[in-house]
Amino acid sequence: MKTNILLIGSGGREHALARAIAESPSAGMLYALPGNPGILKTFQHVNARVEDFNSISQFCKQFAIDLVVVGPEQPLADGLADRLILEGINVFGPISAAAKLESSKDFAKAMMLKYKVPTAAYRTFTASQYDEAHRYIDGHTLPIVLKADGLAAGKGVIIAENHFDAHNALNEMFSGLFGNAGNRVVIEEFLRGEEASIFAITDGTDYFLTPASQDHKRQFDNDEGKNTGGMGAFAPAPIVTKSVLQKVEERVIKPLLEGMQKEGTPFIGCLYCGLMIENDEPSVVEFNVRFGDPETQAVLELLEGDFAKLLYTAATGKIDRNAVKVIENTFSTCVVLASGGYPDDYEKGFEITGIEDAINSGANVYHAGTKSETGMILTNGGRVLGVTAKGDSLAESIANVYDAVSHIVFYNMINRKDIGFKGLKFF
Repeated sequence: MKTNILLIGSGGREHALARAIAESPSAGMLYALPGNPGILKTFQHVNARVEDFNSISQFCKQFAIDLVVVGPEQPLADGLADRLILEGINVFGPISAAAKLESSKDFAKAMMLKYKVPTAAYRTFTASQYDEAHRYIDGHTLPIVLKADGLAAGKGVIIAENHFDAHNALNEMFSGLFGNAGNRVVIEEFLRGEEASIFAITDGTDYFLTPASQDHKRQFDNDEGKNTGGMGAFAPAPIVTKSVLQKVEERVIKPLLEGMQKEGTPFIGCLYCGLMIENDEPSVVEFNVRFGDPETQAVLELLEGDFAKLLYTAATGKIDRNAVKVIENTFSTCVVLASGGYPDDYEKGFEITGIEDAINSGANVYHAGTKSETGMILTNGGRVLGVTAKGDSLAESIANVYDAVSHIVFYNMINRKDIGFKGLKFF
């Protein structure tokens, strides 16, 4: 059976999903809303707004869409899956009540506490508890982690090294630094160790695990500068040993999925487990309810088979874990090319050259913040491109990706020069 698919989203993550779907034997007619210049090479553009659930539903019925794949978190939090499922349309992505694992840090922490998932100790405060929250900071060990409760585009976390900065951060959050997302603030202990993430593609009960990956959140080399949405990633992450992976399954994924079932909000879609690992012991930093960006760009390079079938079977109730398999003894590295000034103010509208040369060198170039105009590809966002390359070793994949990056030029382009380096110490 050929599966007609509508992909929601326009970033680098969605371009990586689009590539994997387009290469799937079961893929039928492919549509993207809104898509980007990279996605629209293989998908047909749908002219509607992501917020317009009525139009999306009508399109799915008119064009016999078998599966809607939702890339970003906001439509899931807003209830797109709820609406489409009500209309009898299959969706890869959780209903809004399950999407609270990402849209409410407090909800996620409460679920972890209830179902004994290892995570940092915490307390949640609202703006009306202003004085109490500041007193809590005064008595807290350093560093202190403050998280806006709601969605903040991956930027709602502040790690304060001293109490003065923590008080300032709390004031800024309560004052609207992250909009309504900061009306409630989770204050938690700082977890030490090394970060990694694992995606569980799940039908609510059973699941398929992708290779572990490691994101690089900081703006500059050596993990300096501001937090961003992610400046690059590599996979598999060697910090996630077989022992760690087994613990993640037994202590995190299984109890969390069972808990969501018990709460009457089964989780269907991609459960992103953001982990901190120290001495082979994993703790959960955060859950996301969709594929990560830019981890997806690195991870999907390591899968072969029928990715569209994997998503379709997960969405329809009985995941076929054999639809894809992990390519053994292969590594993948993704380097994000960003606009100068990101994650703060940046200019856009500059011509990008060298994409085809990078592809001809053996890399995949995923569009994120780009637009097509008069035959040219122009910058149109903070994170512009995700250049991704494979190798038989991590070192080889790093060398290959930076060779590909060297072909691409646009005005004021910035990128980290050390993506993947922290994984090399394991070899």
